[in-house]
Amino acid sequence: MRIHLIDGTYELFRAYFGAPGALGPQGSEVGATRGILRSLLSLLREDGVSHVACAFDHVIESFRNDLFDGYKTGEGVPAELMAQFPLAERAAHALGLVVWPMIEFEADDAIATAAAHLAGDARVTQVRITAVDKDMCQCVIGTRVVCWDRWKDVVLDEPAVIAKHGVPPASIPDLLALVGDTADGIPGLPGWGKSSAGKVLSVWQHIERIPDDPNAWNVAVRGAEKLSASLRAHRTEAMLYQRLATLRLDCPIPRDLDTLAWRGPDRAALAALCAELGWPADAVRVTAG
Repeated sequence: MRIHLIDGTYELFRAYFGAPGALGPQGSEVGATRGILRSLLSLLREDGVSHVACAFDHVIESFRNDLFDGYKTGEGVPAELMAQFPLAERAAHALGLVVWPMIEFEADDAIATAAAHLAGDARVTQVRITAVDKDMCQCVIGTRVVCWDRWKDVVLDEPAVIAKHGVPPASIPDLLALVGDTADGIPGLPGWGKSSAGKVLSVWQHIERIPDDPNAWNVAVRGAEKLSASLRAHRTEAMLYQRLATLRLDCPIPRDLDTLAWRGPDRAALAALCAELGWPADAVRVTAG
């Protein structure tokens, strides 16, 4: 049995920036919601899709903003996009999906929590995380929990994560802490790049294990003296960045296998949503298998 965990925030952003806008009957922008509805319908019509959940950042800010002032916020997100988050959540609900609207935590945390839990269920053959962000790669477990780029139909299992990022899934937060992640507002450490970080982490796995003395690294890295000096000077910040990049596995969400079973759409809610989007009531046709 294959489980699909959807990053609704990514889907909504992709729909907003990847397709023309559209106005609903009330004059509000609904193009991104139409786009995510089409995208979710496309997934539900595929063979073998039986258990699905969709996580949204109900608000952009999370507990991480209390830890670091530079962490990402909703600043700069177009108002017409922000206004569609509630509508997109309703669209996923109307399709009959389990929806996790996150406030204190992030959508990624919800997905990580569910993936870790479902990986331990013997009935599950694979958990597919439909997201392409680097930080989601830390959730990958062998071939049992994978990241799936739906649009390119590319699956990242554990060997693929190592091939792409130079480190195993468990070291992804450390890689992002050293190199930085501009999407999340994590600046990284001066001088550290993906290649140098990958080489050092391939030996030491986590930042706290990296010796201060570069002669003890047991790996050839260009500019090791400068890199070690940067780490010594900013180790406290590096550990904070690592914490920011580490996804939580304790979100209080319903994630048991039976809870995620898709049983078909809420047809009344779907008809009402179509009217709000300016579509005829029968524009969306989907039947649970």
